Amino acid sequence: MLHLRIIVPPENTTATVKLIESTVGTAHLVVLPGAARDPAGDVVMCDVAREAGDELLNELRDLKIDQDGAISVENIDFSLSRRADAAEKEAPGEPADAVIWQQLADETHEESTLSATYSAFMILATMIAACGVVLDNAILIVGAMAVGPEFGPLAGVCTAVVQRAPKLAARSLIALLVGFAAAIAATTVFSLGMDALGLFSMERLDADRPNTSFIWQPDPFSFVVALLAGAAGMLSLTSSKSGALVGVAISVTTVPAGANAAVALSYGQLGQMWGSIEQLLLNLFGIILAGVLTLYCQKLLWRTQRGQWRRTPKA
Repeated sequence: MLHLRIIVPPENTTATVKLIESTVGTAHLVVLPGAARDPAGDVVMCDVAREAGDELLNELRDLKIDQDGAISVENIDFSLSRRADAAEKEAPGEPADAVIWQQLADETHEESTLSATYSAFMILATMIAACGVVLDNAILIVGAMAVGPEFGPLAGVCTAVVQRAPKLAARSLIALLVGFAAAIAATTVFSLGMDALGLFSMERLDADRPNTSFIWQPDPFSFVVALLAGAAGMLSLTSSKSGALVGVAISVTTVPAGANAAVALSYGQLGQMWGSIEQLLLNLFGIILAGVLTLYCQKLLWRTQRGQWRRTPKA
C-alpha cells in the first residue's frame, strides 16, 4: 500500500476528506486540523491500495492540492491491519500491475538529469568495459553493464513520449547523448594512456575475442535482446522491482559498445568503431521502442479498469 500525507488549505479539507472516504481502496484516514505550519493548513493522512493510488492522486491534483498545499507519498513495506487488507481487496487488480504515473515521472526526472555523478558513472563504466574489451574478459563486461547508469535517461525518454512531456524528453536525450559522448571521449584518452603504459595494444584488439567480439558485430539477436530488455526494464520501474532492473542492466551492450568504439578509435580501427556505434544505436533504439510500447500497454490496461474503482460507494 501507499501512505499519503496531505497538507490541505482549510477550505478544501471537507472536499479532500469526502474524496478519500468515497475512493475504493483507502484506509486509516486521519485529519489533524491546523497542524501544518508551512504551508499553513490541515494535515490529512491515509493509506491507499497501490491499484487505486494513481486515480486518487489525479483527483487530489484536480482539487489543486499540489499547488495550494502538498502531497507526499511513501511506500508501506509492512502493515498489520484488517482494514488495510480489506482496502486492498476492494481495489481491483494486483499491486504489482499498478502504475503510479506521477511517481514514475518523478523517478525518471531524477535519474535522467545530466549531473557530475551521472557523467562519472558513465565514464567509469565505459573505462571498465574498455578493459574487458582488450582483455576479452566477460566478467569485466558484465560489471561495466551493471555500473552504467544509462537506463535512467532511456526510461525518461519512454515516459516523456507516453506522457507527452517535451521537457523531460529533452532533458533525458541531453543526458543520454552528452553522457555517451563524454564517456567515449574520456575512454579514448584512457585507451591511449593505457597503450603508452604497455597495458593496451592493437594486437590485443585485433586478436580473436570469442567472449567480446559480438560487441562490434550487431545482428538481429542484438535488436531482439534490446526489445526484451526494454520491456523488462520498464516493467521493473513501474512495479518497483529493482532487482529485475539490475538484470536488465547486464543484458544489453550499450556501455560495452561505446567502450569498444573508443578503444577502436584510439587505434584508428574505423571498422570496429562504426560496428560498435551501430550496435550502440541499435540497442538504444530497441530499448526505447519496447519501453514506449510497454508503457502504452500498461496505460491502456489501467484505463480500461479505471471505472472499477473510481469513487464507488464503500460497503
